[in-house]
Amino acid sequence: MKKNGHDVFINNEYAGKAEVTPALKRLIVNAAAETLKYEDFAGQAEISVTLCGDERIRELNRGYRGIDRVTDVLSFPLFDEEGEDGGEKTPLGDIVIDLDRALSQADEYGHSPEREIAFLTVHSMLHLLGYDHEEGKAEESEMFAKQEEILTLLGLKRD
Repeated sequence: MKKNGHDVFINNEYAGKAEVTPALKRLIVNAAAETLKYEDFAGQAEISVTLCGDERIRELNRGYRGIDRVTDVLSFPLFDEEGEDGGEKTPLGDIVIDLDRALSQADEYGHSPEREIAFLTVHSMLHLLGYDHEEGKAEESEMFAKQEEILTLLGLKRD
């Protein structure tokens, strides 16, 4: 799907209790595009988003990070600003969202599944753009503040 010149490719591997609707796909595309707009990303980006369940994300987490447990989202950045010359789309990387976990967390936190899925998309997009909350408290605070601001711009404020 396209938004503001950006391409967001959504791969649905999910076979759980939620339905992956066109509205859900638009939400993900809008969250990705709003993050790029918020960050003043120059040019046009390409992002791949895979939707899956607990078993698949655990397998990926174990294979790529050596952590044998389920997680809500994984980010695989590709972007390197120094290598870009401007004319073509910039492949930012891949996002993998565990919809089982997203639904569970939405219920746990008392907000809508849409807010949780948008949150996970924005969170992962910031990782693709180089943010890392595991680098220290200052970086974590900056990243989490940006997430909330972007979600507010999307009309998905925390209750």
